[in-house]
Amino acid sequence: MSPDIVQALVRTIEMKDLSTVAHTWRVVLYTRAMAEAAGIDRPTIRRLTIGAALHDVGKIDVPDEILQKPGRLNDDEFEVIKAHAPLGYDRLVRMGEQDQVVLHLVRHHHERFDGKGYPDGLKGYDIPMGARYFSVIDTFDALTSLRPYRRDLGPQAAERALEEIHKAVGTRYCRESVEAFTRLYRNGSLGWIMEHFNDSCPVPAVRELAEDSHTAVTIPPGSPAAAWPRIDAGSRGR
Repeated sequence: MSPDIVQALVRTIEMKDLSTVAHTWRVVLYTRAMAEAAGIDRPTIRRLTIGAALHDVGKIDVPDEILQKPGRLNDDEFEVIKAHAPLGYDRLVRMGEQDQVVLHLVRHHHERFDGKGYPDGLKGYDIPMGARYFSVIDTFDALTSLRPYRRDLGPQAAERALEEIHKAVGTRYCRESVEAFTRLYRNGSLGWIMEHFNDSCPVPAVRELAEDSHTAVTIPPGSPAAAWPRIDAGSRGR
C-alpha cells in the first residue's frame, strides 16, 4: 500500500475522531521501537508500521454518535465498536491489500491470549505475533492518553498502565509482549514519545512513517529521540 493511500486513510479516521491524531503517531512509534529492539528486518518493520497506522481504519464505518460518545458505552454500543476490527480488515481487502502482516494486525489487535477477545476468539499463539505485541501497545496508549474521565499523564500514568497490563498477563496478553514493552519503557526508550507526541501537540503526517526510504522527522531539541533521527517505514477497549 502506498504512503499516500495510508495517509488518506489515516486522515479519514482523524476526521471521524480527532483524538486519534496523536494516538496514531504514538502507537506507530511504539511499534517501531519494539520491532527494532527485537531485531526485525526493515521491510517487516515497514509492514508493521503500516498495520499500526491503520489498526483503527474500521472505525470509519462506526456511527459518530457511538464513536464520539464521551461516557461509557452500553452493551449494544460496545458490540458496534467491536465490529471495527473486521470492518477494517474487510475495507483493506476490498482495496486490494494482500499483506498478511498488515491485515492480521488490523483484524486481530483486540484478540486476547485466553481466547476471550474479538473478532475471532483466537487464543494464545494462534494470535498473529504482530497483533499479540500491538495489543499491549494499544492498551498502554489508551491508559496514558487524555480522556474526559482521566486527566493524569506522564510517568505516574505510565506506571499505573504497566501495573494493569502486568495483571492481565496470561489472560489478555502474552508474557513476552508485556515484558518486551516494559523493558523498553524502563530503559527510557519510550518516554520521549509520550512527552513530545501528546494529545495537545501538533504531529507530522503519518505518511512519513510509510515511506520506503528513510524520512527525516523533526524531533524537539534535547529529546532522547536524537538516537532515532530518521524514520521509515479503561474505555472498554475502543
